[in-house]
Amino acid sequence: MQNLKGGEMMRRRIRVLLIFLLMVSSLISGCYYFSSMKEMDNAQRSFSELKAMDGLKLVPYEYTSAEKFLELSKMEFDENDFDAAQEFAARSKSAAEAGLSEVKKMKK
Repeated sequence: MQNLKGGEMMRRRIRVLLIFLLMVSSLISGCYYFSSMKEMDNAQRSFSELKAMDGLKLVPYEYTSAEKFLELSKMEFDENDFDAAQEFAARSKSAAEAGLSEVKKMKK
């Protein structure tokens, strides 16, 4: 190892620490990205199914809630707020599933 003076050694340690923190933060944000993407896909699938079952006429509240939460999710995702996007997608999926449940009860 080289003979470094006190200040140089400290700067090197700080540089290594900053690089490490940068790598960890990028890994964490990547996880939020993919989990919110997956939740948005699930919400879109549930909403599409509700739409195909004529949800707008049969359960307008659940349909509109699912639609608007999905729109909000997409907006938050576009603004790189992946945590909020995931939360709105989960709400959209929940509203769509509630609507699907009601539609299936009506059609029995």
